[in-house]
Amino acid sequence: MNLSNWKNELENSSSPADLNEFIQKMKQYNLPNCVFVDNTASSDLPNYYKQIFESSISVVTCNKIANSSSYQEYKNLKETARKYGIDFLYETNVGAGLPIISVLKDLRMSGDQILKIEAILSGTISYIFNHFKGENTFAEVVKKAQELGYTEPDPRDDLSGIDFMRKMLILARDNGYEVEAADVKIDSILPKSCLEAATVEDFYQELVNENDYFEKIKHQADEEQKVIRYIGILEDGKISISLELVDNQHPFYALSGSDNIISFTTARYKERPLVVKGPGAGAEVTAAGVFADLVNISSIR
Repeated sequence: MNLSNWKNELENSSSPADLNEFIQKMKQYNLPNCVFVDNTASSDLPNYYKQIFESSISVVTCNKIANSSSYQEYKNLKETARKYGIDFLYETNVGAGLPIISVLKDLRMSGDQILKIEAILSGTISYIFNHFKGENTFAEVVKKAQELGYTEPDPRDDLSGIDFMRKMLILARDNGYEVEAADVKIDSILPKSCLEAATVEDFYQELVNENDYFEKIKHQADEEQKVIRYIGILEDGKISISLELVDNQHPFYALSGSDNIISFTTARYKERPLVVKGPGAGAEVTAAGVFADLVNISSIR
């Protein structure tokens, strides 16, 4: 294939897309230093990871499904990759292009003890609470976030905290804890009526109906001179995600835009935790993170 014309060749190809056939052909080629890159959110693709590893092919992925499904599945994939001596890199599972997974790995490899992890790992929720100020209603801010492309088509997919939970689960497992999704304590941002709305349009109407609920939270934050943050905490193997009001002494107080932030309190970084902060969402930074993983594999080999 002429790579300078790949798009036209792909569009004009007579071969239908077939994932299973693609995997089989990739294995048949048996190319040295081969890497399979999964840039999807598909729940089907991770089912192929094990057989890809068994063919001595590394995997780079931003897809969180494999690492946040059952602990047994997570363990099996890690052990299979180790057994066949290939790489399984997924930096972009948490914080897009931010060096979070790698920092955790380096801390543990160097013998440090992770005492506590605190994090804001949803760019969508960060944006919403950073703009839920003044005369802006919660419904208006969520709508604006959706118009800017920060939310899923149904904003409840973000505001439910499920994606945030997956990221915290991966951090906990990479820190050596055998935890399942059911073990995570999640405090909902939204009232029950908003979560149970039949359609997205009905959801927005419920946000308007529940305006007093959100205004009360905003008023309390203003009264106490604090800001609203949705924070995940991992400590002693337990994960909790909850809405909190933090003052200007908290490292998460000055978070802006749609940034992510994570704080590692360790045996070495005890008095002053190690903090990683920056854009935690977006195609460009995620693509950079995936590419960095790919380059890391090539440099290792």
